[in-house]
Amino acid sequence: MTATVSRPTTATDTAGAIRPTGTRPVRRVATPADRAARAVLRPLLRRLKGGRLTVIESDGSVHAYGEPTDLDVTIRLRTPAVWREVTTRASSGLGGSYIDGWWDTDDLTGLVRLAIRNLEPLDRIRTRWDAVTGPIADRARKLRPESLERDRRDIEAHYDLGNDFFELFLDPETMAYSCGLWDGVDDLASAQQAKFDRLLDLLDLSPGDRLVEIGTGWGGLAERAAGRGLRVTTCTISREQHALAAKRMADLGLSHLVDVSLLDYRELLAREGDGTFDGLVSVEMIEAVDWRDHHAYFSTCSRLLRPGGKMALQAITVPDDRYERAKTSSDFVKRYVFPGSCLPSVEVIERSFARHTDMRVTQVDHFTQDYARTLAIWNERLAARSDDAAARGYDDALQRLWEFYLCYCEGAYAEDYVSVVQTLAVKPGGDGS
Repeated sequence: MTATVSRPTTATDTAGAIRPTGTRPVRRVATPADRAARAVLRPLLRRLKGGRLTVIESDGSVHAYGEPTDLDVTIRLRTPAVWREVTTRASSGLGGSYIDGWWDTDDLTGLVRLAIRNLEPLDRIRTRWDAVTGPIADRARKLRPESLERDRRDIEAHYDLGNDFFELFLDPETMAYSCGLWDGVDDLASAQQAKFDRLLDLLDLSPGDRLVEIGTGWGGLAERAAGRGLRVTTCTISREQHALAAKRMADLGLSHLVDVSLLDYRELLAREGDGTFDGLVSVEMIEAVDWRDHHAYFSTCSRLLRPGGKMALQAITVPDDRYERAKTSSDFVKRYVFPGSCLPSVEVIERSFARHTDMRVTQVDHFTQDYARTLAIWNERLAARSDDAAARGYDDALQRLWEFYLCYCEGAYAEDYVSVVQTLAVKPGGDGS
């Protein structure tokens, strides 16, 4: 189907960091702090590996670092303040100054990839430090209580930006905002349907069985599951997604098979009770679950399933050795795109199943490069509809934010800095016990 979208009527202007309210002016004159930051970064750039970076300064001077390989990137600065931004705020400074229009480049994804290729020495130091200090600091961090209201605000900051914005770059058939699978297909909608089918195949459900989905999105997977004759209960805390998904099911005549609920997953358990469902699917929703709430997420998922029930989880992950740092550190994505987000690692997922459920992980599959391709296509589609975005009220700063975000993520997947996995876990009991 083709999803019909309309301009949001909710107060998205207060949603959060996803909607910039203004940009900082370009300052042409270098301050002492700018010059000091440049003095710090230039020796590091002279040791650049894995490609070449050419920097055209705001005064017109040109400096090249590294040697050209598959990456040969040029960056043009409009203000020397970029040096200070990167030195003091790392990826948040790089992305924030891009939103402000302080610099441009001929290859944004390539710039991110080049940065990642040169992070290894710094990553090793920070990872060792976090391995020592993390468990100690966690004792205090865990005192933070669960909050459904805080979780709703974080979700609103991203997903309630406006359905008509996401419609600009997601495919209209599925409106899927997660990694597609590209094995044997060559268009975005087919890649998303292939993802849905693989997850549903993992669950191995029969017509009439009950499926619960944690994180509705815009209803694409629920529609696909209903097409198999499954009875679907799907929940989301995004008002925008809920409104469109519910309308989608009504328009398709699927409301008798699909219940779209505006509920937190914990509220869904309270309503449905234990052991209600034959299968559970959750696609890239766990990233919105704070690490301190993993026990609630995994135990709730387990309790929703009947004996012998299966859970298919698609998750964006960081390597195991970087998890301790990633869970508490701030970066561009947490600052500007996904407040409150937390990427798990495969080890953390498996450990959470073991600690908080009676389920057993039986399968873990990685699809990292599939996400790099998906993100590249989203970025191309959004760039091609820049005028449409502006006409719908999405200004240049927000469009630059999203361009940086999509390229930032594409570069991370292209360099295997992050991954995406599909995991299958099974409860004991049922016919298989």
